[in-house]
Amino acid sequence: YRNFAGKGLRCLLDVPNAEVYRNAHHSSGRFCSQSSQPLGKTIPSVQISSVGQLPHHFPAWNIQIIRSFHTSPSLQAAPVPLFWIIVKPAQKLFAIILGRSIRKWWKALPPDKRELFKESARKNKWKILLGVSSLGVVFVMFYFTHLEETPITGRTRLMVFGKEHFKELSEMEYDMWMELFKSQMLPETDAGYQVVETIVGHLSESNKDVPQVSALKWVIHVVDEPAVNAFVLPNGQVFVFTGLLDAVSDIHQLSFILGHEIAHAVLEHAVKKASLVHLLDFLSLIFLTMIWAICPRDSLAVVSQWIQSKLQEFMFDRPYSRTLEAEADKVGLQFAAKACVDVRASSVFWQQMELAEAIEGQPKLPEWLSTHPSHENRAEHLDRLIPEALKIRESCNCPSLSGPDPRLIFRLNMQRLLELAEGREAPNSTKQDPSKPKLDFPHT
Repeated sequence: YRNFAGKGLRCLLDVPNAEVYRNAHHSSGRFCSQSSQPLGKTIPSVQISSVGQLPHHFPAWNIQIIRSFHTSPSLQAAPVPLFWIIVKPAQKLFAIILGRSIRKWWKALPPDKRELFKESARKNKWKILLGVSSLGVVFVMFYFTHLEETPITGRTRLMVFGKEHFKELSEMEYDMWMELFKSQMLPETDAGYQVVETIVGHLSESNKDVPQVSALKWVIHVVDEPAVNAFVLPNGQVFVFTGLLDAVSDIHQLSFILGHEIAHAVLEHAVKKASLVHLLDFLSLIFLTMIWAICPRDSLAVVSQWIQSKLQEFMFDRPYSRTLEAEADKVGLQFAAKACVDVRASSVFWQQMELAEAIEGQPKLPEWLSTHPSHENRAEHLDRLIPEALKIRESCNCPSLSGPDPRLIFRLNMQRLLELAEGREAPNSTKQDPSKPKLDFPHT
């Protein structure tokens, strides 16, 4: 959703971004691009070991942006989503004024006229019911006429806004990001940039049989920023922060994460999320009017309005965001498998993130409070998907995986860390600053 405030139309943009795809029982000829090849033959061996960083959540479309939108040229119309963003505060204000006016009008009515009004409503209850039912039918027709099939997954989705309008918004957002990070962009000669560019190029080439992947031009931007973050805009602009490069253990984990972010763009999660939020906001206007009409005092109406907004957020917005994240995990794992990535490393990354948060002493919030699945549940979900991903990898004629399972290596490292923690008081033990733990999770 976006909230506008202040002179110059400053925009606070929060479009959460998600995860699911169709079961991958396809033949090799249909499912795999002919360019699929071992990841190791394309990308030089890179080992990055550092999970001491606090892993903040900065997923693809879970972004908060403050930006000034300048006046458009005289002959250029604003994108439809931007128009609804602008009028959204006015809609809420109108609902509040209407509800408050109805309450004052009712209070001002003499008791005898109130009874006459109630009696008239009882006599015409079938007409009122017919009118409400007609509105309900129109709403249902609108909903079902705006359903589309999700690419790759085949799942139906609500699409209120056109994709072409979001392309214009993507360009506006891209300009904002480039202006924000213009002094932090790494050059193309940087080693980190080259690794990200090679991985994204390999993922897109290996999945070029997917029309939505081949239709976009993937452009790389690596930002010198310690946050553990990566996101992909709907127009194919890929942003990766150096904090993420420090947090992953190898190119297999990084390949999965980039596949996840690419999946957000391919599945058009930004459009889906905005469409759902727009529909829920429209319905909430009805409840908002009723709240201000029924509540006897303004203070009580404000509290009721806050409760209604939180119920919408925790019952619809955040669960839907977690669903989209699970969908992107599933499709991203498919993309990685077709690129001959060791998909077993995907769940290890989230286990490392969970461990890093525990070491940093971060509170573990319930999942229902978050827009993303918990690290633990995310790792478990990926573990359930890995067997199918390995079949996809095998169907693409990828070479057999050599070496032990990364998940086994992680468990052995955890066991070793626990043993070292128990023996810290031994005379020969080396003291280490607990506030700056240095952990290594080798995969070979």
